Amino acid sequence: MHELIEDFLQYLRHERGQAELTQRTYQAQLETFVVWARTQGIHHWREVTLAHLTAFLQHERTRALARQPEDSTRRISPETLHLEIAALRAFYRFCEAEHLLPENVAEHLTLPRRWKRLPKSLTDAEITALLQPVPQPTPRDLCDQAVLELAYASGLRLAELRHLRLEQLHLDAGFVTVIGKGNKERVVPVGRAAVAALRRYLDVGRPQLVTARSPAAVFLTQRGTPFAAVTLWLRLKQRARRAGLTRPVTPHMLRHSFATHLLEHGADLRVIQELLGHADISTTQIYTHVDASRLRAIHKKFHPRA
Repeated sequence: MHELIEDFLQYLRHERGQAELTQRTYQAQLETFVVWARTQGIHHWREVTLAHLTAFLQHERTRALARQPEDSTRRISPETLHLEIAALRAFYRFCEAEHLLPENVAEHLTLPRRWKRLPKSLTDAEITALLQPVPQPTPRDLCDQAVLELAYASGLRLAELRHLRLEQLHLDAGFVTVIGKGNKERVVPVGRAAVAALRRYLDVGRPQLVTARSPAAVFLTQRGTPFAAVTLWLRLKQRARRAGLTRPVTPHMLRHSFATHLLEHGADLRVIQELLGHADISTTQIYTHVDASRLRAIHKKFHPRA
């Protein structure tokens, strides 16, 4: 069963150009099904029926979460169940198209409705505190400052920041070229503050981090290597604590702040869609709900009969 999963992952990687995180997520969901299937005496995908898939999903709805106390009542989230169904449907579509399985037994699985969570963004005051330069900065501080300024100025994803290369910077013209999800390239403007932070890092900080084996990645660790996702995340959390921010801050919150603040100041939603690299305008439209909630809060605070 693992061989067909690997074929599917190769397809996602080389033909669909899916992000590495998407590949790992689909792999994890499919392998969860394989583990369950073996407990049912199923050892090949040809043996799987729609009834098996339905039984698996029912099992997932009720099973206890790993690493939880025995008396815990927590179960998997609707988002996880949604991902499991999406992974099975995508896998079977691939197998049917490639004639690897005789039929698509997952085609009648329906995706549950997902609650759209409003993205969390930082306030103007929190952004100001977070982006305050460190006095007498080290090369590491200069790198952190450049990452933060660019993330907020251009709305880049964590993976896009990590994989950004020197040849993608066009600071004289004030923009960067970004390779986003699905290997799609887009051009994103960079503000003056971010350009200044990047220039200082490239002139003063990066030369002290680079080694003979360093790649052309813009942002480097103290060992001269590209950032792992968790390392860059931790660096941001440390910087947030240093700035006095009390709530947890994630790299994606800077991206959300970028979009929310643009919308609040009158930017067109289609422009924000292009800047964020969203394939579908419906993904970007969630920020209109953020803005609406802000308007309601202002109305409640200031209207005499609210």
